[in-house]
Amino acid sequence: MTHFEILGQAFGTDRLFLIGGPCVLEGREMALTIARSMQASCTRLGVPYVFKSSYDKANRTAWNSFRGPGLKAGLEILAAVRREIGVPVLTDVHTVEEANEAAGVVDILQVPAFLARQTDLLTAVGKTGKPVNLKKAQFMAPEDIRHAIEKVRQTNNRQILVTERGTQFGYHNLVVDMRAIAIMADFGLPVVFDATHSVQLPGGQGTSSGGDRRFVAPLARAAVAAGAHGIFLEMHEDPDRALSDGPNSLPLAQVPSLLEELIKIYRVANDR
Repeated sequence: MTHFEILGQAFGTDRLFLIGGPCVLEGREMALTIARSMQASCTRLGVPYVFKSSYDKANRTAWNSFRGPGLKAGLEILAAVRREIGVPVLTDVHTVEEANEAAGVVDILQVPAFLARQTDLLTAVGKTGKPVNLKKAQFMAPEDIRHAIEKVRQTNNRQILVTERGTQFGYHNLVVDMRAIAIMADFGLPVVFDATHSVQLPGGQGTSSGGDRRFVAPLARAAVAAGAHGIFLEMHEDPDRALSDGPNSLPLAQVPSLLEELIKIYRVANDR
């Protein structure tokens, strides 16, 4: 299995790790508040932690939906989180040019699910030498993520995570097939389960996606029992007021107790 270290934290398969933060950057202070809270909880629980947020949500349903502060301002906020809180940071990139610029600031580059087959982008993130999180597309069979993996590996980059985030099932719905966790683990990489995007209802609110956060915890528990090595959670101080993905985001205050449950399941599932 692949293991790598960022800012003194090891990410791999020997203990549960967390990737989490607000869907989109809404401001510097909010990002710092969430990162500080999660760092404290994860340090107490012994969980390696990566702060995640997007400077641009390029795949919003409607043209006038809030997308974020943009590349320059967003990277400045992520740099502040890394510098002031001392945690690794992750963000999505959408183009070759963005990959090269973001690599100068963030610790992990994420390829969004909708872009999981874009060869030029996958090659570009691989060439940065930074760890890469590949999100399995909603339209992709879990075994087909191997093609995205190989596009990154051919750049001689071996620091790769793969993330399951649900599969499109009819209109405005996603389902999670827990077999995907085991299938993707066969590629010898740490597997992450995106518990919040998996309860999303794409386009379900007409001009934006809906979701049902009631199912985040049960799906996260099932994924860890099925063999997931990491959990991806979007969180917000007040999800009902979030500017993106509020319906499927968790209230920040609920995350520590869920992590405690997941750690217990991870230890049983991995005989530790």
